[in-house]
Formats: sequence, C-alpha cells, structure tokens
Amino acid sequence: MPKLKTKKAAAKRFRVKPSGKIKRDHANHEHLATKKPKDRKNSLKLGTYVSDADRSLVLPCLPYR
Repeated sequence: MPKLKTKKAAAKRFRVKPSGKIKRDHANHEHLATKKPKDRKNSLKLGTYVSDADRSLVLPCLPYR
C-alpha cells in the first residue's frame, strides 16, 4: 500500500492533541487589525478546538496524526 500524503495546508493550520481533539487558531486576527478593538484581538489570539461537525472533514487531511 502506498504512503498517504498529508495535506500541507491542513498540517500548518491544525494540531491533533493527545486527547484526540484538534486545535486551531481563530480567523481575523491579523488582517485589518487596527480597526478592531483590543478586547476582540486579545480573544482572537487564543486557540480553540475544531467542532465535532467539522472534525470528519479535517481528519482525512492528516493521515499520520
């Protein structure tokens, strides 16, 4: 069986934690940041987890997680 290729775009955006959850960053943190309130930018700095609905879309892109 040939080796599976990891989707590099997904590998740069997602990390699979030991618990099995998939960690991701928030969008809209970098672009046009000067007009956003400081509280919003600070909350966008923090990572979050991929929802259960999207988990089945992300995991096939990361075959050797």
